[in-house]
Order: sequence, then C-alpha cells, then structure tokens
Amino acid sequence: LLIVMSKVLILEPFCGGSHEQLVSLFKREFSTTLDIYSLSAKKWQWRARTAALYFSEIVPYNMDYSTLFCSSVLNLAELIALRNDLSKIKKIIYFHENQLVYPIQRETEGDFQFSYNQILSSLVADVIVFNSQFNMQSFLENIPHIFAYIPSDSKPKHVLERIALKSRVLYYPIDFPSLSVSCNSNEKLPDSELLHIVWPHRWEHDKNPELFFRVLIRLKSESFKFKISVLDCFSEAEQTLNDNILNWGYLKSKVDYCNILKRAHVVVSTARHEFFGVSVLEAVYLGCWPLCPNALSYPEIYDKQCLYNTEQQLYKQLRQFCYNPSLARLKRDRLNIDFRKYCWTVLKEQYRELLGI
Repeated sequence: LLIVMSKVLILEPFCGGSHEQLVSLFKREFSTTLDIYSLSAKKWQWRARTAALYFSEIVPYNMDYSTLFCSSVLNLAELIALRNDLSKIKKIIYFHENQLVYPIQRETEGDFQFSYNQILSSLVADVIVFNSQFNMQSFLENIPHIFAYIPSDSKPKHVLERIALKSRVLYYPIDFPSLSVSCNSNEKLPDSELLHIVWPHRWEHDKNPELFFRVLIRLKSESFKFKISVLDCFSEAEQTLNDNILNWGYLKSKVDYCNILKRAHVVVSTARHEFFGVSVLEAVYLGCWPLCPNALSYPEIYDKQCLYNTEQQLYKQLRQFCYNPSLARLKRDRLNIDFRKYCWTVLKEQYRELLGI
C-alpha cells in the first residue's frame, strides 16, 4: 500500500515575531510535509505590496501541493493571478492582524489599499482563519466602512456574506512548555523591594509607547520607586528613566527573554492595535500580572480586573503595586486563566487538520 503524504506550501512575507513563531512551530512538527518560503520582517508595506510577485517567481511549478497557507500580509489575489496553477489547491489565509482597523496617523489612499487587498485575498481564499474573535469580528464589521470609499455606482455586493461563510477562529498557538524550559526553573525569584514592570512590545505607533511612558514619568515625578524592562528598541524615554531601567532593548536570547518575564511583577500593554497579544500572554504564563486596555482582544482573554479604561486607571493600578509589589504576584497566582486554550500541544491537531496533513 503506497501512502502519499500531502504537501503543503507555506508562504510568509513578513517572517518575524508571532509570524515567525508560527512558521517555526509548523516546521518543527510537520517539516516532512512542508515547503516554506519566507521573507524577513522588514519594510512591512513593501512586503505587502510586492511579496506576491516575488513568491510567484520562486515557488516551483509541478509540485502537486495540496494546500497553500499564507499570512494576510500576502496579497493572495495577486499571487493566484500570477500563478494560476495554485488556484486549484486549498488556499488558507491566516490573519495575525487586520488592516481594516489600523489606527492610522494620517489617512491616505494607501491605507485604503492595504485593507482592500486583504478583502480581495479573503475572497480568493477557501478558508480564512483569525487568531481571535475580536480579529474576525473587527474585520467583518469594517468591510462596509472600507467600501464606503468606493463610488456609489460601482460598489460590490454580498462581499461580507461571502467572506463570513469561510471565516473561523483558531487561537494562536503558544509553545508554553518551551517557555518553562527556557527559564531557569531552579532559580528562586528575587524578593525585590521594587516593582518590576515589563513592556514587551514593538516600538511602534500602534503600540502607543507614549502613554506607557507618560504614566511611568508621572510615577517617577511623584517619587515612586520601580524598575522597568523594555524589550524592544531605544527611545528618548531611556534617558529620562535611566535610573529605573533593568533591561532595555531587544533580546535575541529566548532564555534571557523568559528569565526577565519570570522576574517581573507586571506586564503592561498600551496597544491601540492588537488582535491576540502573544508577548503579554507569555509574560502572564511566566508569572506577571497583566494590565491591558479594556478593548481589542484583551477582554476575550483576561478578566475585567486585568483591564483599564483610562490612563488614570493604569496610573492608579501601577501606583498601588509600587506600594506593594508582592500584591501583583499574589493576584497573578489567583488569576483564573485557561492556558490550554492557547497551548500548541492542545491546538496542534486542529492545525494539522487545517493544513490537511
């Protein structure tokens, strides 16, 4: 009996962060059935504009792929137009994030185009997967808003319904056991007298670092004592908060990254644009208390007590923890969160079924 394994084509135009983590999980678990083509995580807008043409040239013909899996950075409609041989296989588009609700600083026609391209890609796909309910709902609900820009005599019909029928949620999978292994499990947590706050996000407009540092600078101006770990690139806030810094900048070592999260008391998000929040959930798993906006994907994952509505509320929560850092760990130990919903070992078979392998 000859058993022919399905061959899956994985295309990732922006292979960094959570995109890279997912591809790495696929490669580790399903490597014998995958062909993976990727581009590095730089110049996002140009990756979104040109990756389809690049992949159309480098993906070989006559490979008998059964499935194509790509992230929503790829313009799938363009790729299929350029490579009609791929139109006949199962096409899956995975939304780590969507552009329809991106908090733009200045509205331009280019901003419309990125959203429109994701809508076209969804129409071409056979299966559309979102990493959270918020991601799916915000995408579907904003299709009419995007189409409001189109002249009235040429508005397409029934697009929302067609896309909704193919859409589903499959939570982003985190390899929690590997986080525990990366930490020094025998190391006793330091009994720090100072609150240790971690901010594990990209230094970008959509993550709203300005709000985070306004709150920290206010706390410092009022003589509250704390330490911070900022796990991305540098900014002018580094000089202002120099005395408070434990760690500053991107960490290449997963061991160093996990050990910092394990030592911290609180993880803070100030994001304007978040559809899952891998780094926050990793920090919570390793013992941090989360303080996140009461918006976006966060209410889907965290209890109300972990959420804030205003900058003042965030300030008050951090001020309370400055008075008593051990309170953060006490609250975290009592936090009711089912990590199995987001764990790779639990979700692996659903992803295997999705890919058809």
